[in-house]
This record gives sequence, C-alpha cells and structure tokens, in this order.
Amino acid sequence: MLTETLKKLFSRDLNKLKSEIEAYKIESNLWLINKEIANSAGNLCLHLIGNLNTYIGATLGGTSYIRNRELEFSLKDIPQQQLINMIDATITVVNDTLDKVTAEQIEGEYPLLVFQEKTSTEFFLVHLTTHLTYHLGQINYHRRLLDA
Repeated sequence: MLTETLKKLFSRDLNKLKSEIEAYKIESNLWLINKEIANSAGNLCLHLIGNLNTYIGATLGGTSYIRNRELEFSLKDIPQQQLINMIDATITVVNDTLDKVTAEQIEGEYPLLVFQEKTSTEFFLVHLTTHLTYHLGQINYHRRLLDA
C-alpha cells in the first residue's frame, strides 16, 4: 500500500535530516546565511517540521499543532539538540498518522486547498515527500559550504 512506501520515504529522509543537523561541527553555523544563501539550515529544518506537522499531523492526524510559518524563517539559535528532538517528534507524528490513514482517504480529496486546484491526498502526500527531499538537499549543500 502507498502508506507503507510513504512511511519508509518520510522516515528515511527525516532521519537523514537529523544526521545532517547532527553533522554540523559548529552549532552556530546552523543559522548562517550568506549573500547567495537566504535560508539557514536551522530555518529550513524548522520549515520542514512545521510543514509536516501541519499537513500530515494536524490536517490528517487531528493533532493540535498550530503552524506559525513566519517563525519557521525568523527564529534563530535554537539548540541543535532541540532541533533533533523536534525531528524525532515529527517522525512519530508522521508514522502514527500514516498508520491511521485509510485507502479511501488516500484516494480522496485532500482536506485543505493548498494549491490553486484541489488535489487528492495521494498527490499531496507524494508532494510532501519531494518537498522534504528538496530542502534536505539544500541543507546538505549549506552544511558542506558554510560549515567547512
């Protein structure tokens, strides 16, 4: 079933996100930006956590998570270990939610209008995996470039 594939992909990439955040040799470098790099790794990490907790946890799983997208890009200097703990909590939320999602929900319309047109839940969940991977690549590049 698609949910098992999604769980594997989300777990794989969220664990990779955790190892990228752990790999920073200088913790403060998580928050560095440069003239060509507008978002720090820390802020991208917060953005991914907010994104998944909103669109999977709260919307599909009924958690009480309330997103403040603006803070995902403006907060600074959150300790590395706290980010890692937040990633671990997100892994749990994603897995617990996907365990409960039915085939009918997957095939049905996603409950929120996120894009200009309505989409299926299946489409939107696949989109979330690619969104995660996109920003994960940015974080990897940020670390190799600015944590040298």
